Amino acid sequence: MTGSFAGLVTGRVLVAGAGVTGRSVAAALVDMGAEVTVTDGNAERLAELSDTGATLVPGLTEPPEGTSLVVTSPGWRPTSPLLSAAVSAGIDVVGEVELAWWMSESLPTPPAWLVVTGTNGKTTTVGMLAEILRAGGHNAIACGNVGLTVIDAIRAGHEVLAVELSSFQLHWQRSLRAHAAVVLNLAEDHLDWHGSMEEYAKAKGRAYSGARFVVRNVADEWSGRLAAEHDGVQVGFGLGVPRPGELGLVEDLLVDRVFVADPATQAEELASLGDLNVLGPHNVANALAAGGLARAYGVSSEAVRAGLAAFQPGAHRSVHLGEFNGVSYVNDSKATNPHAAGGSLRAFESIVWVAGGLLKGATVDALVEEVAGRLRGVVLLGADADVFAASLARHAPDVPVARVTPGDDDPMIAAVGAAGAMARSGDVVLLAPAAASMDMFRDYAHRGDAFAEAVAGLAAADGDAGGTGATGSR
Repeated sequence: MTGSFAGLVTGRVLVAGAGVTGRSVAAALVDMGAEVTVTDGNAERLAELSDTGATLVPGLTEPPEGTSLVVTSPGWRPTSPLLSAAVSAGIDVVGEVELAWWMSESLPTPPAWLVVTGTNGKTTTVGMLAEILRAGGHNAIACGNVGLTVIDAIRAGHEVLAVELSSFQLHWQRSLRAHAAVVLNLAEDHLDWHGSMEEYAKAKGRAYSGARFVVRNVADEWSGRLAAEHDGVQVGFGLGVPRPGELGLVEDLLVDRVFVADPATQAEELASLGDLNVLGPHNVANALAAGGLARAYGVSSEAVRAGLAAFQPGAHRSVHLGEFNGVSYVNDSKATNPHAAGGSLRAFESIVWVAGGLLKGATVDALVEEVAGRLRGVVLLGADADVFAASLARHAPDVPVARVTPGDDDPMIAAVGAAGAMARSGDVVLLAPAAASMDMFRDYAHRGDAFAEAVAGLAAADGDAGGTGATGSR
């Protein structure tokens, strides 16, 4: 470990959670010289941290005596018995990102943090941003809520961090002062965790605290409202022709009217739509956000173009799987809430929509009403299928709906079969569930893989895929 971190945190520290975040936190704290205990309700997962040098204690509901700091993994609710007990005892509770910021600031030359949050588009934007930074010759890495923890990125010695932060991570944040930050958008999500839209927004808005550049989505009310509460240089982005101080579109060109000598009279071309390897207007907005963050760091327009051209979308994010009998199949399993699904649905004109899962307190009426005219048909699966069906009955009563029954041995094969039977040549069968996956699948990736496998099976099928295992409604 870099010697400058030694002694940064000492005394008795409790780490809540033994996942990827918990491992990084425990290893870093042990190397600093702290006396570290890790707890988790999953004893098997906890045992995987036996090589960190920490003491492992399953199922703690109170901090051990003498604990001076608790570092929590992001999934732990503030109301959990352990964290509530720590707060009641006057013990400082922070998240991994707060600890990472302390580490960052202790360095002689701290890395720059370019922070991305929002309900949807975070991972795509962070990936684009990291590619742009590398194209500009910078030692950059994507980290945070994308697999590599911020702590591990800092320990690796990177110059600039493209940091994706979730609302769970930001809830515990208090010291972060990013070079530039963006709240891409805000819509109902994780309300079961935060308790209200206002608390969810409050957590997201912490990304802007102390940021030198505050990048906002001019088309998103919450993004603008949260940005206006902070004093950094305001940078707008949107899909319209940009005004001074904004990035936007002029015909098919992504244009900067912020980081130029005279924004009132000048504009600089960053890229064209043809440079992008992503689908949908929401991803064009993500590219503009990434470009704005990179330009705030001083990256050239040439590097923005090169980075965007190099970026390839991650799995399960509007991935075109193939075409059968004139029908295209697109996997956007990562669309785990209505706002994300809306981005995909707006990208196509005639759709058979595969939807459903766990809505986590979100509503779908506004989405269904907006996209009703694009729907050729809908296939529903998952725990909240009734909510989707009721909304479709209200706002799209003429659209045929099929449901995958709970007893299906392979529900995704049944769903793809039903969707294929509804579709006509030129249509898109789109998996954009607008809901979480845990009712039927391990996670969104498992759901997307199941969809891709079912679609691959169509290549060997003769003609109509049929709707076996799905029942029509209405």
